[in-house]
Amino acid sequence: MNNDLTPTTNLDLRGIACPLNFVKTKIQLEKMNSGDILEVLLDSGEAIESVPPSIKEEGHEVLEEKEIENYFKLVIRKN
Repeated sequence: MNNDLTPTTNLDLRGIACPLNFVKTKIQLEKMNSGDILEVLLDSGEAIESVPPSIKEEGHEVLEEKEIENYFKLVIRKN
């Protein structure tokens, strides 16, 4: 299992509207192995407000949610 926060995969979803950014995140997670780390870049606003709770509902772990200038970095561990 991957115990550090080094992403296995990166997904840049800046400029992608809701709910497509969650759908793309979910599809990427389905391709990954349990314990893998996914780093997702999201716009501020609706994207960062809706994607993390939806990811948690899917059973995955949100390890980090960090604002960087005008966007957010989300680090997720696949369950």
